[in-house]
Amino acid sequence: MLPIAFDRSEATRRLSETTFDVVIVGGGITGVGCALDAAARGLRTALVERDDFASGTSSKSSKLVHGGLRYLQQGDVRLVYEALAERQRLRHNAPHLVKVLPFLLPMFKGRDGLVPAKLARTLGAAMWAYDLTGGARIGKLHKRISAEKALAYMPTLPADRLASSYLYYDAQADDARLTLAVARTAAVRHGAVVVNRAELAAVCRDGDISTLTVRLRDGDTTRDVSVRTAAVVNAAGVWADDVRALDEGAHPDTIRPAKGIHITVPWSKVRNEIAAVIPVPKDRRSVFVVPWGDFTYVGTTDTDYDGPVDDPQCTSDDVDYLLRALNHSVGGGVERDDVLGTWAGLRPLVKSVDSGRTADLSRRHKVVHSANGVVTVTGGKLTTYREMAADTVDHLLAEVLTDPGTRERVSRRSPTKHLRLCGTEGYAELLEQPASVSAHLTAAQVIHLADRFGDETHTVAAMVDADPTLGEPLVAGLPYLRAEALFAVRYEMATTVDDVLTRRTRARLLLRDASAAAAESVADLIGDELGWDADERERQVEDYRAQVRTEREAPGLAPSGLVPAPAPGG
Repeated sequence: MLPIAFDRSEATRRLSETTFDVVIVGGGITGVGCALDAAARGLRTALVERDDFASGTSSKSSKLVHGGLRYLQQGDVRLVYEALAERQRLRHNAPHLVKVLPFLLPMFKGRDGLVPAKLARTLGAAMWAYDLTGGARIGKLHKRISAEKALAYMPTLPADRLASSYLYYDAQADDARLTLAVARTAAVRHGAVVVNRAELAAVCRDGDISTLTVRLRDGDTTRDVSVRTAAVVNAAGVWADDVRALDEGAHPDTIRPAKGIHITVPWSKVRNEIAAVIPVPKDRRSVFVVPWGDFTYVGTTDTDYDGPVDDPQCTSDDVDYLLRALNHSVGGGVERDDVLGTWAGLRPLVKSVDSGRTADLSRRHKVVHSANGVVTVTGGKLTTYREMAADTVDHLLAEVLTDPGTRERVSRRSPTKHLRLCGTEGYAELLEQPASVSAHLTAAQVIHLADRFGDETHTVAAMVDADPTLGEPLVAGLPYLRAEALFAVRYEMATTVDDVLTRRTRARLLLRDASAAAAESVADLIGDELGWDADERERQVEDYRAQVRTEREAPGLAPSGLVPAPAPGG
């Protein structure tokens, strides 16, 4: 069955013709979570996003759905408990996107270990605390394993320094796909009006109604639309203070951005069968080493950032920091030329009087409202987005939307704890008989699609059956199919080459330069759907390639034509 269209032209029409209960500003995971929660309660809901869904922090995380073992070590038991409860809900509500991921915590002998081996019992107590706080909900408990078993999971570990280690369990998700699934669920299932490339330009209050000026962008053209709403939720992340300035007339300066970067290298350089947490030499931090198909990504850093928030970049020092940590734990051999992709994101941390290091700042969220009734949510983390959204809409109904008529027609309690996302129904059945889905797709290709689209895989497969050329690779060396680009345009509101290669697929994060080489063929593929002429196709290609060049040159990396050898089973 074809999915109901996630249609931008229809959404922009409704944006100008409807008076809403609430308009949410920001299309990251927090914003789309608020849109789903509000719409599911019965509020007339709209969401506007200046660029593309998840184009900021929400596509640039470590792609983990986890409690955060280090937050437990910092004493924030409540945050870990809440995050692990949300992890379990996400596994139920989006099983096609959120997967159990084993983690190796290697123990090294000597001063540069994560902790000295003689303190292993202390770490063991922390692992038990993690399980008891909620980690055991995943259905597995941590265990102590021998050095030999640890090497079986990651044979590049230095055997001469390795002591017995720990194995525990968390979960992984493609952050951009998760954000998109939440947005589509709000719109397709619950009637929210969701629009990307729609920038908030002004907020005017007149009695009980706010009139927003929203600037819609279509390629090189812009037009202003007036949107009427009883309330506004500001979920703009690191741009939240800019939105508050439009409402309050002054910049409140409440956000302290922290930059986190990741690098992608060939899996063959690391050979980690599972994820690992490794120490950073001469630092108080550790980083993740996570397998992703034929690749492994490493991150994250956590540093103060005072540059332009619209386009943070990895620096040469950032890349060297992660390579130094990785090589310390894999015995060397991973070089700058092996870095096939990078990404840099900004965490919207809430400032505190005694902030100290950004790594030590709380990941808790905060909800406030202005005299004009604009509700702002800041802070938080990917895993707890649903709870953040529920708290925000609770605050909205308690403090701003106090009209008795509104309260009578909406639910005062959030229904999202058990609300399953688009793509969930039918996913398990797809995995049982993948070979029967399409005459032109292999079982492995169907499973790849199922883990991205869930039961909407049937639509992608039907596109390939109608035109087998759509089953060909979108980018050389990556599993994405040409049909996925068309699906992105028809059903996922993709409007640019960058949308397709950076967020609807993750080609840019995995094979940066190969994705740039494919940009022209992608523009030709989606150009007919989007009505592009030859000039617009050329502009799209050059814009994307310019972004890739900047991303590569900022840390001083060389172009790479490498297509890594497939990982076992890949």
